[in-house]
Amino acid sequence: MTLAILEHTGLNIQTPEHPPMGGACGDEGTLHPGETPSPVIHTENLNLWFGEAHILQNICMAIKRNRVTALIGPSGCGKSTLLRCFNRMNDLIDHTKITGEVRYDQENIYAPATDVVLLRKKIGMVFQKPNPFPKTVYENVAYGPRVHGIREKRELDRIVEKSLKDAALWEEVRDRLYQSAMGLSGGQQQRLCIARTLAVGPDVILMDEPCSALDPIATAKIENLIEGLKQRYTVVIVTHNMQQAARVSDDTGFMYLGKLVEFGPTKQIFEHPEEVLTENYITGRFG
Repeated sequence: MTLAILEHTGLNIQTPEHPPMGGACGDEGTLHPGETPSPVIHTENLNLWFGEAHILQNICMAIKRNRVTALIGPSGCGKSTLLRCFNRMNDLIDHTKITGEVRYDQENIYAPATDVVLLRKKIGMVFQKPNPFPKTVYENVAYGPRVHGIREKRELDRIVEKSLKDAALWEEVRDRLYQSAMGLSGGQQQRLCIARTLAVGPDVILMDEPCSALDPIATAKIENLIEGLKQRYTVVIVTHNMQQAARVSDDTGFMYLGKLVEFGPTKQIFEHPEEVLTENYITGRFG
């Protein structure tokens, strides 16, 4: 197959000129009886290298709309790297090479014509450590809409309030909107970062271990929030906490040494895994 190659800032992306439309990867992400066939992100033979290191190997999966998908596996297995593929955050790392496809709403996001700024607006990301801007609570949430051209105060007020409510934070900060976000607790800061992501109107929310730096009470609030978010958004979460994956996710992918070993409904993965390697990890025999 002829390949079109795009190279910029050290990134080497290879995409088929006539991409396959499915079936080449087997049945990863196969829809089960009673489920609506609506994948929002679909990877096809996705490979990624950092320099000579082959980090992701032939990843094939379908992430379905309005569900929570968890990625689990031992440290260094490629979970966070895969997550960053979904909105091209790995572009920022030098000497990155990517082959295969990541399709968002059937469009290959690694095609040369992709507007990466717009892509990251539609597929937002919440990082492991809360990273609020050193600004007021209001300015943190209003920042994204302003960048995208919204200037009217009334509209910004509406977006800020709605985003904070959707992030289950409004009641805690409504009287502190014009105080520094740095004065919030760790859990509040993480929910503020979620509100900041929601403010630009995403379709998909990526979360890279969003609770790893939080105490159990703050973790419970984030988990409850995730359950509510899937009514309006698609959520993909990386977590080392298998109990958390079991609690919050609808689908789970188990990764090991850069490969997606098994992917399917969370109940099946945790109770009746098909792969021995998955069972060994779930039962704590390694990891």
